[in-house]
Amino acid sequence: MSTQHYYSSEPHSESNPKSVRFTWQDRLFTFWTDAGVFSRDGVDKGSRILLSALPERISGSVLDLGCGWGAMGIVIATLHPSANVTLADINPRAVALARRNADVNKVRAQAVISDGFERLTDNYDLIVFNPPIRAGKATVYRLFEDCTQHLVQDGVLLIVIRKQQGAESALKYLRSIFADVAVVERSGGYWVIRCTGGKNHEL
Repeated sequence: MSTQHYYSSEPHSESNPKSVRFTWQDRLFTFWTDAGVFSRDGVDKGSRILLSALPERISGSVLDLGCGWGAMGIVIATLHPSANVTLADINPRAVALARRNADVNKVRAQAVISDGFERLTDNYDLIVFNPPIRAGKATVYRLFEDCTQHLVQDGVLLIVIRKQQGAESALKYLRSIFADVAVVERSGGYWVIRCTGGKNHEL
């Protein structure tokens, strides 16, 4: 059996695109998904919980890190049109879908193929992140660390992670690299963790 997962730079699964619908805050979204990308059957529970924990007002520069086919970033771009949204993922098939979905839903968002922050040079007011747990703890924690270098001084990182997949240990690690870390939502076994004040910043 192949060990390949959605956090892959070259998905080998045969393409089989399909469309799904998603309603959020009384708005209907249509998204294209495909084999070889995360949660191809629709918006996953973790992303829904993270969406519910977003600030009421979002502006400035926003990054959907590990965007998959772009649902979270596209919802943010739709509901907060003044935000400048970037969608980034290592998986080129996912990024192609994110670009298509931005067009389908008539939003302005940049989609970038990037292994973490490899091709991202900006700093962000908000980073939203549903981490690729199957990629392994070392990869996920490296991405947490990299986030400290890509937030503006008062920027916010919002992460969703299941308790049984390491939320408690992630919380402990995040408190070692951010000045202010709090669990802002607990629902269905998922935690949403809010981080500010990356300790690697020159304050």
